[in-house]
Amino acid sequence: MSKKHRDRSWAPAPEPLPEDAQVVDNHTHVASVVPFSRAMSHEAVAKGQDEVPVYSVDELLQQALAVGVSGVIDCGCELPNLMTAIDMAREHDNVHAALAIHPNEAVRHGHRAVPGPDGLPIKYQPWHDTGFEDALAEVRRLAVTYPSQVVAIGETGMDLFRTGEEAMELQREAFRAHIALAKELNLPMQIHDRDAHSQVIETLLADGAPERTVFHSYSGDAEMAEIAREHGWYLSFSGTCSYKGNDGIRESLRIVGLDHAMVETDAPYLTPMPYRGRTNAPYMIPYTLHAMADALDLPVAEVARATRRTTHEVYGI
Repeated sequence: MSKKHRDRSWAPAPEPLPEDAQVVDNHTHVASVVPFSRAMSHEAVAKGQDEVPVYSVDELLQQALAVGVSGVIDCGCELPNLMTAIDMAREHDNVHAALAIHPNEAVRHGHRAVPGPDGLPIKYQPWHDTGFEDALAEVRRLAVTYPSQVVAIGETGMDLFRTGEEAMELQREAFRAHIALAKELNLPMQIHDRDAHSQVIETLLADGAPERTVFHSYSGDAEMAEIAREHGWYLSFSGTCSYKGNDGIRESLRIVGLDHAMVETDAPYLTPMPYRGRTNAPYMIPYTLHAMADALDLPVAEVARATRRTTHEVYGI
């Protein structure tokens, strides 16, 4: 008996948002990081599944617009993909870019002696021969050169999911450098925080957070949300807020309120229910908005309009 294959096909489009409730995907990787439509198609073929459509960036953006997602912030967080995100923004009026060196990438830049994840080898690439300071200098250069396209520094922060002590301190120093850059350029900062809540908060409080600090794909609990509310930090909610066990995330939304909440996909990851496990894309945003609306006991259009106002307040777009 053959093993059942995981369904990797594109999920059906949700019901479109009202015309007066269009939103922006606060954090996605449509062009940068991984060409996920192509990768998914190859994976499906390798597993013996039927061929699935391979969508271009233009098609993915059109699909998103058709359901009320009027724009995206594409995040380039590996050195080769910084310009990829900018080029996407230059080619599409409804796209903007966020740039940074991802916490896990920061460890690899010029630090080949650092132990890798427990039991897993670090996969170095040619660009990791570039030292971290030079990599971050390129983030700064591009942000200054393309101010109309680059609206945030991110994703930066800390990721201790597979990180030892030595690498943790390298991540912290890289995070501090990004904090300083965001403040220097007066740009919002998007935080990646995985299994590092206390370390991220300690660093923000010690160095002073940028005026507009956003926790992308917020994964903390209610206690952390209280700290965020106290300091005026913003929380961006992905498909994880629709997952059964994440009551703490939904409670956090209620704590910070809609004036400090945004919505995102983090595509191709974190697909909302009921399609968890499939490849995510910006057109899936309405499913996450419905989960947020359920948590707040509010109409989805009201939640959508509020996240759009917050997005404009943070990024000016």
